[in-house]
Amino acid sequence: MQEKTLGVGIVGCGNISQAYFSLAPLFRGVKVVACADIDRKASAQRAAEFDVRDNSLEELLDADDVDIVVNLTIPAAHHDVSKAALLAGKHVYSEKPFVLSLEEGLALAKLADEKKLRIGSAPDTFLGGAHQHARHLVDSGAIGKITGGTAFVMNHGMEHWHPNPDFFYQKGGGPILDIGPYYITDLVQLIGSVEKVAALTAAPSRRRTISSEPRAGETIPVETPTTIHALLQFANGAVVTFGASWDVWSHEHGNIELYGEKGTLYVPDPNFFGGALSMTEGTEPVSHLEAYDHPFSVPNQEHHSLGPLANYRTAGLSDMALAILEGRPHRCSLELALHVIDIMTSILKSGETGEFVTITIGCERPRPLGMEEARAMLVQQA
Repeated sequence: MQEKTLGVGIVGCGNISQAYFSLAPLFRGVKVVACADIDRKASAQRAAEFDVRDNSLEELLDADDVDIVVNLTIPAAHHDVSKAALLAGKHVYSEKPFVLSLEEGLALAKLADEKKLRIGSAPDTFLGGAHQHARHLVDSGAIGKITGGTAFVMNHGMEHWHPNPDFFYQKGGGPILDIGPYYITDLVQLIGSVEKVAALTAAPSRRRTISSEPRAGETIPVETPTTIHALLQFANGAVVTFGASWDVWSHEHGNIELYGEKGTLYVPDPNFFGGALSMTEGTEPVSHLEAYDHPFSVPNQEHHSLGPLANYRTAGLSDMALAILEGRPHRCSLELALHVIDIMTSILKSGETGEFVTITIGCERPRPLGMEEARAMLVQQA
């Protein structure tokens, strides 16, 4: 008897779609059957490359074999495409950021509730072996109660590698809404919900020069802050400093450091599934921890500059599909996505007003993804 799967239609066939098309076959519960893009050449290319149907958006939303719409459009289009999918009776899994305002997110949540449909959202990198190892250490009390921490994601912007970086610098872009979801989502799954934020923000340059091909030499406008320094106060009392910038050539800050009553935990880049953890106990020197025996830590790609890499994007989509089939909550949930949106937009609001902003939408930490559960998600077990 063939296992039940849900049909997936991908909307948006740009750079990120490559990962979804190529990695979805690793996972149970999902099968990509169709794709659509406002640029029909892009959708036709992906359809031919991955042997799926090339549809218009209307055709895809009307298709009986599409159960979940994966929304990979630019952030400014996320709300409208997700709304159209829900109105068509489809579950939605969106790339980050889920929406650009809390009001948009709450409207979609209301619609999904009325239609009895699920919404999920990237990032799903927190399901990776490194971050689930960190979760295990936190939950087991290895560093004691977390009292504080730092998180930094800083570089010199997307125009140095992305072929069309314009939208990164438009409203709805910037390092908080684009890269921030990885860091804030991981902090929430490790520490819990955030209650209050404050921030200083800036946009030192109002135009950026593209150095990537094919548009090298063009300049593009900057409409959003590109340097943000924020404070996050968590419900458990922990206070975390978060720095996000596209105006930094080099730095030596760690990705995430968690300070506990018994020691410190150094967490690798939450933009990736794997990576090495290290920890101190009191003032003892840093000890590098053996890799967690988690299937989403196993390298499955060769990165052009980072070497062997564990990449399991679509894990969150698979978990949502299996959760729908099994009648349980999914981990990359609407509640988590709404909480992260509330945090990020509140950081930007604080930067504008100079005031602390209280977070209005809370959430529970997503359930850990243990090693056996993760293995059970894979078609070919790692």
